[in-house]
Amino acid sequence: MTTFIPKRPRLSKSRFLSGRQCHKRLYFEAYTPELAAETDGQRQAMLDMGKQIGDTAQQCFPGGQLVTEGYRQSAAALERTATFMTNPDIPAIFEAAFQYEGTLIRVDILERSGEQTWRLIEVKASSRVKAVHYHDLAIQTHVLQGAGIVISHVCLMHINRHYVFQGGDIDLRQLFVVEDLTEEVFPRLSGIPDQLEQMRAVLTQEVPPVVKPDGHCHTPYECPFWEHCTKEKSERWIYHLPGTKEVVRRMMKQGIELIDDIPSRVRLSTLQQRVKDNVEWLSPELEQTLKSVHYPIHHLDFETFMPAIPLYSQTHPYQPVPTQWSNHIEREDGTLQHETYLCTDHRDPREELAVALLSSLGQDGSICVYSDYEKYVLTALAEVLPSLRTELLQLTHRLWDLLSVIQSHYYHPGFAGSFSIKSVLPTLVPSLSYSDLEIRDGATASAMYHQMVFKETDWVERQRIASALHEYCARDTLGMVELRRVLAEKVQHRGPSTS
Repeated sequence: MTTFIPKRPRLSKSRFLSGRQCHKRLYFEAYTPELAAETDGQRQAMLDMGKQIGDTAQQCFPGGQLVTEGYRQSAAALERTATFMTNPDIPAIFEAAFQYEGTLIRVDILERSGEQTWRLIEVKASSRVKAVHYHDLAIQTHVLQGAGIVISHVCLMHINRHYVFQGGDIDLRQLFVVEDLTEEVFPRLSGIPDQLEQMRAVLTQEVPPVVKPDGHCHTPYECPFWEHCTKEKSERWIYHLPGTKEVVRRMMKQGIELIDDIPSRVRLSTLQQRVKDNVEWLSPELEQTLKSVHYPIHHLDFETFMPAIPLYSQTHPYQPVPTQWSNHIEREDGTLQHETYLCTDHRDPREELAVALLSSLGQDGSICVYSDYEKYVLTALAEVLPSLRTELLQLTHRLWDLLSVIQSHYYHPGFAGSFSIKSVLPTLVPSLSYSDLEIRDGATASAMYHQMVFKETDWVERQRIASALHEYCARDTLGMVELRRVLAEKVQHRGPSTS
């Protein structure tokens, strides 16, 4: 049983949004935050990106002043905000602090719109308005109005995906879009007091509320307490069934908790049926499909990063920029050769990367990839490098997608319904799991690349990051070599095929 803490925690904007998603999440965040999963590379990259976008947005408001006191210095932040508001020469306040009836908020940008009126501006790294943003703005508006602040407009400032960087200085007015959402937000204000009261009631309980894990755990954000709330669930818990969760919810309402208990009358997709059968399966066509490759067989993987604020001329926000590739080349006699490229400085890497890639891939042999992402990258490179366009596009005709091969011709219970290489490779080649690597996913690789190239990092740290990036990218391509080998062995040793 959770130890009850008598002092009721204060609500905030983030806790309000957590409470809207799930009262149990709110309770855990308030009393037992240590139960949350550690922040992974992808989540940290998103947080870092959000901070960068927020800092850049402030440059659009010359003369604005930042409330520098941190979130644990609430009293000082409230006092600093009040001082700034009384100074008419300050046109905007960043990270302004306000409190009303025990709910504390920090406002990204509070801009003067008149002698006694203000414009609320929330800054987001997203490229469009999302449903959760309305609730985000509504709780801020509620607190501001409760604190006696007259709000003339409620706005969302987000990234403009259509902005094309021309080089030189970023055009901040083109980089950002400011949308006035006043008419959408104000009608939501009437429901805020009841929602806050319900959340306060939750926080007076001695134990967390009972809330079953379901789709709300992943919408609008991934709940950091998912692993804690599902730790007692069986690996065969019906929620693990891939595909749409509507079928899952209907069966859960019927009392079906395990995949093994799904009645035979329930229509399942092919993949869902494979998961239910929970046995290894090889299609009769797998052998011929594996033999359709041509030597020398290249195994190609790109790593890219997608800066929210464009860094290279003629790129737009969040455009994937390839910075690295790995190619394991298998020849007909079984010999294996590894070639690789990694840009380690801040210049635009695309032309040099493409030239090196064309040299490595040559004109012969299949190019084994895992997903169609490599085709996307090659096509994008062809668009921005007209002198190499023909050669790059010719590479796309040699691609051989191992992911689609496995999806169509092979299944293993260890996949648990996922065909991600992060699931497939450790299942079939345990020695090549990603657990021994410092970098284990693409989001972390992107964040580490940005740290290596664009932050003040000493040469020792840059070398360490470069080595980690090489190891991660090489794991994917060596993994494809080994996956083909394991599948070929299974074909040789299998019994009678079943469809």
